[in-house]
Amino acid sequence: MPNNNQHVLSLIPDLAKIESLREVILANSVMCGEIPAPTFEEGLRLIFMRDRFTEAGLEHISVDEKDNVAAILPGTSGERKILVSANLDTIHYAGADHSMTLGVDSITGRGICENSLGLGVLSALPMILDRLGIQLESDLLLLGSSQSIGVGNIGGIRFFLENYPNEIDYGICLRAIQFGRLSYASLGMLRGEIRIEVPEEYDWKRLPDGSAIVILNRLITRIQAIPLPSNPVTTINLGSVLAGNTFGTAASTATLRFEVRSEEEERAEWIEEQIGEIVEELAAENEVSVSLNVVARRNRGGISFSHPLVKTTREIITSLDEEHIIAPSTGELCALIDQGIPGVTVGLTHGEHIHEANETLQISPVFRGVAQLIGLLQAIDGGHCDE
Repeated sequence: MPNNNQHVLSLIPDLAKIESLREVILANSVMCGEIPAPTFEEGLRLIFMRDRFTEAGLEHISVDEKDNVAAILPGTSGERKILVSANLDTIHYAGADHSMTLGVDSITGRGICENSLGLGVLSALPMILDRLGIQLESDLLLLGSSQSIGVGNIGGIRFFLENYPNEIDYGICLRAIQFGRLSYASLGMLRGEIRIEVPEEYDWKRLPDGSAIVILNRLITRIQAIPLPSNPVTTINLGSVLAGNTFGTAASTATLRFEVRSEEEERAEWIEEQIGEIVEELAAENEVSVSLNVVARRNRGGISFSHPLVKTTREIITSLDEEHIIAPSTGELCALIDQGIPGVTVGLTHGEHIHEANETLQISPVFRGVAQLIGLLQAIDGGHCDE
């Protein structure tokens, strides 16, 4: 291996020193996870992160009108600015049980993998660097971003980047899972909701045709008939259905949520047109309201597989005895891509039961995940990721 690679890998810190901060990292993650933060309602979690930034003595702590919270850990020169971000919001509603259970080598609770651990590490990052005796030349810009999930359409980080007055040189997006994940590009993507509403004056003698569920079934059948190429890789994911109330009453409403992804942006747009035609056709055939609402879009783009940032991240992950998992991003990284900022998304540990009430992450890999982050920060800071 070339000497430069050996030098980069030497920047990965001692795991024992990181593990000495176990209680801080896990406590921040658990406390954060027990604060409800559904998309557009991140206020209490924002306050938690702001308080952690204040305790760490960070500079220029700010909260913007989109409920992003940001702070700066100054470097010795400040010639570069490296953004490290984690999303504040979760898919879980505020009234759900957000209590966390800490086991011997696991934490279980809603949102711990999406993305309370990411926020826990972000809030502990100044202390981690201090404990390791590391002072970067670059300024670190730490961001808890709002409105990232679903209909939030990564609105928080988009707003932040569009209004941040200084140039950002690199970005790292933190996700709790899975360790080894590496995202550096995005696909063409759209997320949408199709809602069917049967009017009250509908002729119920036409049952079962009068049930919104029956019409929804026709909708799904026609969507599944849309031809999908194997190259470019294109998928339609039917994510969730909400319909009906009880046994003996025909459903008056039904909603389908779906996501389209494609390696070719124009292909995703074509599929949107096909779904739009299906929606119009069903509405006319059944004399009901069928509406399509696109809630999120992503443009295809990003840096290349051969970019030094990607290459360095792969080497670091491999050196920590983990296989890298290349996957496109539909999250905050897409906002960096749109702004032309080289960036990656990395995972911190392993987990299971994602998005369920018993969402569970493994504790022991966390410290390798944090070592990955520190090594990558030092590599960027030292110019090893420059093209």
